[in-house]
Amino acid sequence: MQPEELNKRIQLKNAPVVVDVRHGFEFKGGHVPGAIHAPTWKLLLRLAPIPSDRTAELVVTCELGPRAQIAKGLLELIGYRNVTLLEGHMSRWRKSGLPVEK
Repeated sequence: MQPEELNKRIQLKNAPVVVDVRHGFEFKGGHVPGAIHAPTWKLLLRLAPIPSDRTAELVVTCELGPRAQIAKGLLELIGYRNVTLLEGHMSRWRKSGLPVEK
């Protein structure tokens, strides 16, 4: 999903669940508004606060992409069917000047 599209959907209160898989210090430093913090290791151990509805629309992000790719694969492996990645991840989100929540 393109950052601008996600931002528009957040503003319209029609946003998918944004799953931020970065480390705690990265998440606390700034994240997509409303994102849930679900580090990859918590997804692996099924300890992350993700929706139980496996048809829920999820957008996964990290800083640059590799962790999000792994997390997307893990989510699909456990049955989530509507998982996409945030294009350009948090680095592009910030470079685009989009709002960041702390």
